Amino acid sequence: MENPLIEVLQSLFKRDLTKLRKEIEAYTKEDNIWLVERAIANTAGNLCLHLVGNLNTYIGAELGKTGYVRQRELEFSLKDVAREELVAKIDQTMKDIDQTLALLSDKDLQKEYPLPVFGGGITTQYFLIHLATHLTYHLGQINYHRRLLDV
Repeated sequence: MENPLIEVLQSLFKRDLTKLRKEIEAYTKEDNIWLVERAIANTAGNLCLHLVGNLNTYIGAELGKTGYVRQRELEFSLKDVAREELVAKIDQTMKDIDQTLALLSDKDLQKEYPLPVFGGGITTQYFLIHLATHLTYHLGQINYHRRLLDV
């Protein structure tokens, strides 16, 4: 029997990564994805790269053994990555997350997450829920960035 939490997490990650894709595609001018204005220091493009890097590290590489190697500093320093490339990264991330979550058992969810995050001692299920809320937090920032600066 499928784990209800896994089904919920798969649904939420798919929903919000699909929304991320739509936000990036919704910019009327591709250059505006990388726009910095006054106190808005993180561009939509850098937040997108950060989300993809974060999810591919903590779910893909650690739980799914995908071999992904994170370069976190580039998530915030790269500029002018083509929209098409960002969308391809989102799509691949969505696929990898769905496949990885499908491999997890109830026992896996109850185990301590293998990397020492937040000082260690948290369950995998707790950290997966955190990752879903982290995605949603930055998704809201991207939506606001687009509505404010893509004029």
